[in-house]
Amino acid sequence: MKAGLIALGMLLLAAPAHADLTHKISSSVQLTVDASASQATRIGHSFTTSGNGVSTTDGTNAGVVGNAVLMTSDGFTGASSVVTASQATSGNAFSYSASYTQGDAIPTGTTVTSGVVPSLPAFGSVTTTAGGVAGALAGTIDSAGTMSLTAGGAGTSATGQFVSEITVK
Repeated sequence: MKAGLIALGMLLLAAPAHADLTHKISSSVQLTVDASASQATRIGHSFTTSGNGVSTTDGTNAGVVGNAVLMTSDGFTGASSVVTASQATSGNAFSYSASYTQGDAIPTGTTVTSGVVPSLPAFGSVTTTAGGVAGALAGTIDSAGTMSLTAGGAGTSATGQFVSEITVK
């Protein structure tokens, strides 16, 4: 009986170990060239006025305190009245100030069908950034995980990644 147990023990010791072994390799290169972009903000009309001891007129109506800015149907500014001020009572102190900002016209007839704006509107506030230049931008990763990234021009980026994962269960 002892001989049988010894033989069974030797058989178990001689059996190979068993484990699940998984090896995953992944690599990637991402090359990016920034697009050009513009952002335009339309400036609206504004008129402010203030005064003390004055009489105002727009040439037709007395006591006018604002400026009528007319917009035509195509978005361009039509005629606007000019408010003038004069001393209300001779010999008394007076003050008057007015400020007017001409707003941007509303563009018409621009249709965007391809996702590309054909031209920028001439608005009062426009911010434009130049697009990137690919130049020599390049990237490679070989099967050994050796990575080569080459810088491009302005507005570009290159990112490389090599991942080797071993899992034993």
